[in-house]
Amino acid sequence: MGRADDERIGFGAAIGLGALVLATFVAVTTEIVPVGLLPQMSRAFSVSEAVTGLLVTVYAALVAVLAIPLTRLTTRLPRKPLLLGTIALYSVGNLVIALAPSFAVLCAGRAIGGIAHALFFSLSSAYAAALVPPRIQGRALAIAASGASIGYVLGVPLVTSIGAALDWRAAFGALAIGGVLAALVTAAALPAATAAEEAARRPRGPRRALIGAAVVNAVAFFGHYALYTYVSTLLLRAAVPEPAIGPALFLFGATGVVGLWLAGLVIDRRPRAGFLGALVLGAVCVAALLVLQTSTAGTVTAVAAWVVGFGAIPVFCTAACLRARALTPDLSAAVNNSASNAGIGLGAAVGGAVLAGAGLPSVVALAAVAFAVAALLAIMLRDAFPARVAHG
Repeated sequence: MGRADDERIGFGAAIGLGALVLATFVAVTTEIVPVGLLPQMSRAFSVSEAVTGLLVTVYAALVAVLAIPLTRLTTRLPRKPLLLGTIALYSVGNLVIALAPSFAVLCAGRAIGGIAHALFFSLSSAYAAALVPPRIQGRALAIAASGASIGYVLGVPLVTSIGAALDWRAAFGALAIGGVLAALVTAAALPAATAAEEAARRPRGPRRALIGAAVVNAVAFFGHYALYTYVSTLLLRAAVPEPAIGPALFLFGATGVVGLWLAGLVIDRRPRAGFLGALVLGAVCVAALLVLQTSTAGTVTAVAAWVVGFGAIPVFCTAACLRARALTPDLSAAVNNSASNAGIGLGAAVGGAVLAGAGLPSVVALAAVAFAVAALLAIMLRDAFPARVAHG
């Protein structure tokens, strides 16, 4: 009976997780939406799209650099008010962007969002894990992470559509309002928690497990974003019509949700097998693109299956970092957050350099190798990715 109770998410925890889903939805939509509005923003300030695209790179760099020090500096502050502050900071950043009179101010607004992001995911991941018994923390993390998937599938297309129908300033204004609403819902729905209470729930563990999980995380994100950043180019080379790129991206976002759902089924029972399966699926499907690059249907199918695998990877990495129990939960999540964004930034930069110098097939090969290396590392690092989860 006790074990059955430990495998249920109570009503209060479910409400709290729902609030985290909403907040994560706003956070990820804020992070990604400039990609869909780059042409408008570039024209507004007479800046090239390549330069405007740095808004995404700089954002990721800020998160990678600031996640750990900011989390460490705020470790003694109450968790709930701090989390609410990060959500509010997203709204401030988006409002600054919406009202920006110059590109420099636009960059400042983006920097504000990056600072919020550096803290938000460290706090929200630890909070999600603290809401439920240890036996089902992986499931709780998957539920909270669904907000990110919904952001990709619905948030970015929705806000981009607002930008197309009105203008890019209206789109960021809508995001600012969304952040305020998310903060209000989170304030009402999320129970209070303190860093001390969270820390008391975990015994100490070896730091090598946390470092190993973070390294695998960075390598996997590197491989994904080295190629996915240029997925539109990949699709166009495979003769996918330009008007069909948007629907294709929506499809890929939906398959990522499927991957996250599958991860939620196994993350608390067979985390190692599930994680290795996701990495191998990504490696095989990306490698298949080398053969299928002239096939429209084959390319779309391979990318969709690759994103199923990647959709599962982030939550496995987050859970592995938290379960290492080497640091407090929020600091462990900060290490994970920093590793992810380092992989995103480096992957996009290196992928772009390889694309310019050696062509698209070389980028595909680079991504496939990175996924394979991540899988090999996960096989070797058994303490970071154990076959079963210890709940003691």
